[in-house]
Amino acid sequence: QVQLVESGGGLVQAGGSLRLACAASGRIFSIPAMGWHRQAPGKQRELVANITSGGSTNYEDSVKGRFTISRDNVKNTVYLQMNNLKPEDTAVYYCDADVRLTFYHLSSSHYWGQGTQVTVSS
Repeated sequence: QVQLVESGGGLVQAGGSLRLACAASGRIFSIPAMGWHRQAPGKQRELVANITSGGSTNYEDSVKGRFTISRDNVKNTVYLQMNNLKPEDTAVYYCDADVRLTFYHLSSSHYWGQGTQVTVSS
């Protein structure tokens, strides 16, 4: 019903930048919240940042001041600008979204993207 497709991952040197994008498509009435999580090898998936449709944001402490989340509500797309990347930022980054499928759906359904690899070399 809803697909999330990420792009923008890759290999970068420490101190470099990457911009991730995630586009939602399918049966969508509204998307109250979108965000990014990441999972490093041997670790649990953790929240990186999220953003509401009104623009309120929340960041994990280690990325504050380096990462910026934004969204385009017309394109149903969320972005993650990552600056001053560190080797510890290496992980698979997953987009997620809470989606209201129709006007009659009062609650949201949660969806995940397939993930995109970000590798930061020292």
